[in-house]
Amino acid sequence: MTPAPFESTAADQPFHWEHGPADAPLLLCLHGIGSCADAFLAQQPLAERCGRRLVAWDAPGYRHSPDPDREPGLDGWVDAAARLIARLGCSEADVLGVSWGGVTATRLAIRYPALVRSLILADSSVGAGTSPEQAAAMRARGADMATMGIEAFSVDRAPKLVNAAASPELLADVAELMSDSVRMPSYQWAANSMAEADHRSDLPSITCPTLVVVGDEDVVTGPAAAARLADGIPGAELVTIASAGHLANQERPAEFNDAVARFLRTG
Repeated sequence: MTPAPFESTAADQPFHWEHGPADAPLLLCLHGIGSCADAFLAQQPLAERCGRRLVAWDAPGYRHSPDPDREPGLDGWVDAAARLIARLGCSEADVLGVSWGGVTATRLAIRYPALVRSLILADSSVGAGTSPEQAAAMRARGADMATMGIEAFSVDRAPKLVNAAASPELLADVAELMSDSVRMPSYQWAANSMAEADHRSDLPSITCPTLVVVGDEDVVTGPAAAARLADGIPGAELVTIASAGHLANQERPAEFNDAVARFLRTG
């Protein structure tokens, strides 16, 4: 049975940009908890390389998108993504999710399996609901941001998201993108959705082709979390990107795009 959609007028029109032919198969990109659609600008070459209509959204409550009128929960964001696929005139999509976006993409494949042609999960996890400690740490993110202020929080957070040798320019770009993208209460709501997510028992139900990608220096989710995803999803492929942290798609776009292109061409 198809689940009833989350009812929220504001969530029905998230901002998105697109690149590539409008009649090509859809590649939908879902950003992480501290980011926005522009985290995928370096993935635009995939449109030409793989013959895709690449669409990246600002999740409801982020950057240019309107706020949901109540706390969505993970299923609320998933339903908004499902409605976006339909509004774009598509019956299915390849779905690329980074971090929180990967958790959202995983739930999309579980909740609406017919919509997901293939799944690409980058620097992601089964969710933070696997232990009380992880869930509590995730829920505390909003309080930390409220205490520090968005700009200081973003500057403090940026070094944790990239590899140890990241340039000052990359750190500044990551911090600026975060500070421009997040606001309350949606950031807290997104953290809550991660704290409640635990997909371990649902992974075996995912039947679409799946690629799991992780930076070898990711200290946020990391290779062990990626391996758990790949081991849990039947037939999933695991690729590790060298010298990349949690934002492998932004830090090592050439290597990341090569992995995704190979997957999409053979999947």
